[in-house]
Amino acid sequence: MNLGDILSPQQIEADLRATNRWEAIDELVDVLIAAGRLKPEHRESVTAAVKRRETSMSTGIGFGIGIPHASTDLVEEVTAAFGRSRSGVDFDALDSQSVHLVTLLLVPQGQFQKHLHTLAAIAKVLRRDDFLKALDAAADSESIHRVICDYSGLR
Repeated sequence: MNLGDILSPQQIEADLRATNRWEAIDELVDVLIAAGRLKPEHRESVTAAVKRRETSMSTGIGFGIGIPHASTDLVEEVTAAFGRSRSGVDFDALDSQSVHLVTLLLVPQGQFQKHLHTLAAIAKVLRRDDFLKALDAAADSESIHRVICDYSGLR
């Protein structure tokens, strides 16, 4: 499984408005609801699960990347939203730098191995300079989606 398999242009926010990690999580959960990937009535429960995980340790892994995530029985398959922030988000990242790329990942409860594998794959590709440059140059959600799907490192 790769990021292109679990994202559509509707699940991508090309211009995150969030200024901190909590706002970014809220914004990306709203993106999933708007895309029909999450039921509106599950918003609070899913947001709470992701924030609870985030409180234990920041998922700002450094290099301008944040991957907030949680396991939940409110999704039936791995679900993601992706956001890009030009100005940066205060994510309390490990390297104390602002985060510019945020991938919100929701994995069905009990799929621990899939959860770890997907997290590792996303973290690995998001650290590649050529991929990051292509994402930065992308004009909108459609373009970002194309970069993600076309990038050979994701296949």
